[in-house]
Amino acid sequence: MAVRGRRTKVLPSELNKVCPERGDNPAMHSRTMSDFEVVPNLHQSSSSVSKSRRKAHFPTGSNEKENLISWIPENIQKKECTYFVESSQTSDSGRIVCECGYLREQHLEDAAKPPIFLGKEWDPSRHIQEMPTDAFGDIHFTGLGQKMGKYVRVSSDTPPRVIYHLMTQHWGLDAPNLLISVTGGAKNFIMKPRLKNIFRQGLVKVAQTTGAWIITGGSHTGVMKQVGEAVRDFVLSCSHKEGEIVTIGIATWGTVYNRESLICPMGGFPAEYILDEENQGSLSCLDSNHSHFILVDDGTHGKYGVEIPLRTSLEKFISEQTKVKGGVAIKIPIVCVVLEGGPGTLDTIYNAITNGTPCVIVEGSGRVADVIAQVASLPVPKITIALIRKKLSVFFHDTYELFTEGKLVEWTKKIQDIVRSRQLLTIFREGKYGQQDVDVAILQALFKASRNQDHFGHENWDHQLKLAVAWNRVDIARSEIFTDDHEWKPTDLHPVMAAALISNKPEFVKLFLEQGVRLKEFVTWDTLVYLYDNMAPSCLFHSKLQKVLLEEREHAAGSKMPRVQLHHVSQVLRELLGCSTQPLYPKPKHTERPRLSIPVPHIKLNVQGSSLRSLYKRSAGRVTFTMDPVRDLLIWAVVQNRKELAEIIWAQSQDCMAAALACSKILKELAKEEEDTDTTDDMLALAEQYEQKAIGVFTDCYRKDEERAQKLLTRVSEAWGKTTCLQLALEAKNMNFVSHGGVQAFLTKVWWGKMCVDNGLWRVIMCMLFFPLLYTSLITFREKRLQPMGCMTRLRAFFTAPVVIFLMNILSYFTFLLLFAYVLMVDFQPSPSWREYLIYFWLFSLVCEEIRQLLHDPDGFGVVKMASLYFKDFWNKLDICAILVFITGLSCRLIPSTLYPGRIILSLAFIIFCLRLMHIFTVSKTLGPKIIIVKRMMKDVFFFLFLLAVWVVSFGVAKQAILIHNEERVEWLFRGVVYHSYLTIFGQIPSYIDGVNFNIDQCSPNGTDPYKPKCPETNEDNKKPIFPEWLTVILLCLYLLFTNILLLNLLIAMFNYTFQQVQEHTDQIWKFQRHDLIEEYHGRPPAPPPFILLNHLQILVRRGLLRRPATCHKQLKKKLEKNEEAALLSWEMYLKENYLQHQQCQEKQNTEQKIRDIAQRVDVLVELLDLDRVKRTGLVEQKLASLEDQVHQSAQALRWIMQVLQDNGFGSGEDVPPMKEVDLEGKPEEIQPPYHVLARSLLYPGSHTLRFPVPDEKVPWEVDFPLYDPPAYSADHKDMAMQDPFSPSLESLLKINYNTMDGLIDRQSFHGLYTVQDGLETGTCQNPLLPIQRGNLSVCWAGGSCVWLRHNRGLSHSWRRNLDGSIIRKSLKKMLEVLVAQYPLSDVWALPGVRVGGNQLVQRIWRAGDPLVAGCPIHKGYLDDPRNTDNAWVETVAVSVHFDNQNDVEMKRLNSFLQGCDPELCIRWQVLDKRIPLHANHKDLLHKVSTLLGAYY
Repeated sequence: MAVRGRRTKVLPSELNKVCPERGDNPAMHSRTMSDFEVVPNLHQSSSSVSKSRRKAHFPTGSNEKENLISWIPENIQKKECTYFVESSQTSDSGRIVCECGYLREQHLEDAAKPPIFLGKEWDPSRHIQEMPTDAFGDIHFTGLGQKMGKYVRVSSDTPPRVIYHLMTQHWGLDAPNLLISVTGGAKNFIMKPRLKNIFRQGLVKVAQTTGAWIITGGSHTGVMKQVGEAVRDFVLSCSHKEGEIVTIGIATWGTVYNRESLICPMGGFPAEYILDEENQGSLSCLDSNHSHFILVDDGTHGKYGVEIPLRTSLEKFISEQTKVKGGVAIKIPIVCVVLEGGPGTLDTIYNAITNGTPCVIVEGSGRVADVIAQVASLPVPKITIALIRKKLSVFFHDTYELFTEGKLVEWTKKIQDIVRSRQLLTIFREGKYGQQDVDVAILQALFKASRNQDHFGHENWDHQLKLAVAWNRVDIARSEIFTDDHEWKPTDLHPVMAAALISNKPEFVKLFLEQGVRLKEFVTWDTLVYLYDNMAPSCLFHSKLQKVLLEEREHAAGSKMPRVQLHHVSQVLRELLGCSTQPLYPKPKHTERPRLSIPVPHIKLNVQGSSLRSLYKRSAGRVTFTMDPVRDLLIWAVVQNRKELAEIIWAQSQDCMAAALACSKILKELAKEEEDTDTTDDMLALAEQYEQKAIGVFTDCYRKDEERAQKLLTRVSEAWGKTTCLQLALEAKNMNFVSHGGVQAFLTKVWWGKMCVDNGLWRVIMCMLFFPLLYTSLITFREKRLQPMGCMTRLRAFFTAPVVIFLMNILSYFTFLLLFAYVLMVDFQPSPSWREYLIYFWLFSLVCEEIRQLLHDPDGFGVVKMASLYFKDFWNKLDICAILVFITGLSCRLIPSTLYPGRIILSLAFIIFCLRLMHIFTVSKTLGPKIIIVKRMMKDVFFFLFLLAVWVVSFGVAKQAILIHNEERVEWLFRGVVYHSYLTIFGQIPSYIDGVNFNIDQCSPNGTDPYKPKCPETNEDNKKPIFPEWLTVILLCLYLLFTNILLLNLLIAMFNYTFQQVQEHTDQIWKFQRHDLIEEYHGRPPAPPPFILLNHLQILVRRGLLRRPATCHKQLKKKLEKNEEAALLSWEMYLKENYLQHQQCQEKQNTEQKIRDIAQRVDVLVELLDLDRVKRTGLVEQKLASLEDQVHQSAQALRWIMQVLQDNGFGSGEDVPPMKEVDLEGKPEEIQPPYHVLARSLLYPGSHTLRFPVPDEKVPWEVDFPLYDPPAYSADHKDMAMQDPFSPSLESLLKINYNTMDGLIDRQSFHGLYTVQDGLETGTCQNPLLPIQRGNLSVCWAGGSCVWLRHNRGLSHSWRRNLDGSIIRKSLKKMLEVLVAQYPLSDVWALPGVRVGGNQLVQRIWRAGDPLVAGCPIHKGYLDDPRNTDNAWVETVAVSVHFDNQNDVEMKRLNSFLQGCDPELCIRWQVLDKRIPLHANHKDLLHKVSTLLGAYY
């Protein structure tokens, strides 16, 4: 390849992503690197599979240090100069340096004069070698507090894959959701304070909300310093958890000041780094606000820009990775943010735009950013060399003299190409409407770029939605995605709905529900399994679920852990909801379930190895939906303590009251097992909120209709395990709900049975004693059928009422106790009397009743479950204890030898029976809470005794050891140690403890008298005690001080606290425990003991002989008919909506909320005023500039008039100066792009050759362009079939005949005769000249002929039709389908064509019928193509072939041929749309076709 003329310095072709500017960008020629080459020992580190994530500011652990020390030197290299060659330049201190820039002593020992390099010039490719890196670890910035980061020194040839592995696996960084590459001025510059604040806040906001990585140059200057200070301010203003932003600095190792402190072959943990800006000289310090540093080493010193190739390739590699988050898999997007900048920044922007990377230019930051921002809104033809010269003189006033004419041409061409790609260019202007924040501008830039990409179908919209979900920016989704431009089907949102649920993004869930997602269609059996399979591992419910799976594996004796199924979930939920509920998800009989048949868009989803897309694939089987999808999602959210998500789902529920009570129960049970205190408090608070929701809904229902509200309490809910709302509230101990007036009114109605609740208690007692009074008006009933006086059912209704049963049982129990006491005290004979036998019979009836309560199972729970429920009740335990003690006493009583012990045991049984009498007092509002107080105080006493026992035993042992010597009688040891010490608390102090009242007659000197204690040690002479009285007195005083004053007062305080706690909720406690009593007597047989045996006999006959199932209490649990239940739930749901609206109104009326709203409105108002001021200022400046232009033109017109008058004639029309009409709003109409755009791209396709830059105004040949000097280029074709048939010899080239038929080759142009000029290289051969415009590139005759390609292209199209044959319309226009083909090894689709004289595969299509002849020509001539040059170009004939009828014979022949085409040729019918992914010039042809037929485009 021969290239002539001036070369333009741009980045190499492989640098196809954003790169920063670092000072003066030198020409760089980096060798091609394989990013996917094998990395040695890449997966050998244990930390690479570690799931734990460390944060940058945490110190490295010992295991992680060992992993880094072993892994980094094996996989990451540095570069060292191995040959010292004296340079003509010296160091800053005047010392001799090598060509690499380092001093002699900074080289290796063998680098001075190695034998193999003697006499050779210094060559970096040979004399710089790689070796294991010696700088890595943690960097600590000395004197700046706890500033800590990670750093590593890498070779410039390090594969990006290795660096990415280091960052994600060893440094513990999560893969980013977005990559923000900030570039611009490398030197310090000044920004407006307001713009600086907006930029800083917006940048860190988008990084923090989306989980982005920010990549900069890493030094403490220029734009890198601005980014660092933005991160610093954010970290200081936020909490520790929120202030974690990944900021990666990629700098050149050879330009880092004080880098010697970072060198540590075994790793610096930490390495102390001093930021010294005063003495850095031409080098630069690292910025202390970055979290990670990658220091790129090429073996040189002081050379800037070394890191750019590696940074660009790393950014490209990261942008090609797939990030899976919340079930959504996206390719990591990248955006370039530009502040200020110089020539290198312009190259960065140009390369980014060329490679499809969106750029955000911050206007007002200076230099290049302002130049581009000023011309971005202009049509491209109006961006002229003169305009760019004017802008450069304004924004580059210090260095404007350095811009040559060629440089101006190059800048103009690059800026034109940048502005031409408006979909990739976003200008952030302070005050621009809808773009007040930088974060919004960055995200809008990405969406704008994605929206303008070519995609089939709705893949483009789907990609944007995935980005919004991954970033958790619901505001962007509302404003940019869910618009009128695209209609979303609810089924298209199912995958992202699942992703939003898993990643806990409630705002997106709410948005998807608003967009029409129906939970009944979304929630299926397999979806639920998938959701539970992807629960957070830290969730308590997840650990409980794993225990269930582990138990199943152990039971099955298998080695593989079973997968999560819904019956496993049901098992855990039953533990949380209580065994009174039935399993929510029964175990399926068949292991395989039918897959879902819901179509889903082209979206790649993957979480934890389980493919979400597979849940929604098409299948012939039917879809298995759950009974209540809202319930299923609500449970899934609640067990993970996801408050906002659960509230959104609860708002969708139909059985909302039962759902709220069930959630309260689940949360309370989970809170009992949760170890984290904060999580426990959150769960309890959320449980209380759901209880309040249930109370609120029930209150509204009760106000509307009392009867229907009470039906909601007792309705059997199939969705919640065949339980009732009342039962759920009791299981969860929701006292506030149970104490609600409506619930209490219902319980009172149940308590009085069929009688009116306003009957006095004295009336009931009188009717009990004299039942004929029932047939008077003394007792009234609710039901009209019981009102007649002679009705026999009145008697049954009265005696089956729970209140009557309760009173009769009280009378019976008191009679039993009186008779029992009489027998014990008066009539306890050796042979039992008839009264005693009556007691035994009475007790037998009590035993039968307890057995009935134990075995009564109307809900089918089973004996084991009923037994557990029975023994949970304290009074049942007391009953069993009393009966067992009575039976024990009776057994002893019937044996003559143990008659007296039997009476004693029976006396103890009487005490227990009397204690059982306290249960009766629970019906009393006054005494009921006191029983609760007594029960809680008993617990306080139990724990208090542990404290008291310490003092009693310690004092008793010390006293016994001091006073008495070797007491061997155990009973007297117990008396002395425990009993006497305990009595001392109450004032019974032993008389001998101080020796004053000692009387030897009251004790036994030798301890032989069993009725006297052993005497203390005494003097043998006078028999006086010899123990130290002063010590025993002191011990006694201390003992009494701590026990009587301290411990007893502590016990009183504990009793007082318990009393106060219960007393505050006396009403709630009484109302709550009242239910147990009512339920017990509601289901109890009406006859009191001992007559209750008759009812037991009736039950035995019905259940045992007749085999009739047990009946449940219809008043407390009632199953409704389907129609009635549906109407009741609809009514409840309607009132729930009213309740939610009322809650929202109350929140708005809250004083604090009003203050927040007012403050927010004031802030918005101030912001709008500022924006309006800025906008008005900009408009005034714009109008002044337009006025100045108009004045200038008027002056020119006046000069012309004066000249004409001086010549005494009238000037011709051609001499009149043009008058421009300028739009004062600054929005000129867009001018159509030039005819010649693709052929002027700077990089020639398939090569590294750079075209000569030609701005739009210099395109026509008629325009004088003295600087135009295009390089010569000849492609090296490996495909011989593509070469010209002529020999490449000079003699053959001279024989070419242009503008005529040259043998079999037609060298005539559709545009007529073209100019033939002398050869550019030798001047002996002739070159045809492009007949239209300049092509920026000449062709050398070294490798082939110089000729254009002529194609015949057929545009086959037909109307797009529905299944019924009707034509589909969009925007009232018919839609077309066009035939497109994809060439082998190509990702882009194209219109089928035949190259004249060629041998393309697609020409077989036209052989099927060759309908081109009957088509309508739409284009003939030159076609803009990137391959066009000054001497070779493409001309095309495009023919439109329209099949108006789907039964057209030619169309059928064509379709039949397409079905039999070769697999290597991909051909399809595609809907015609402006975003169809075709070559740009082919899309222009389709646009002409749609215009011709009036079709949608």
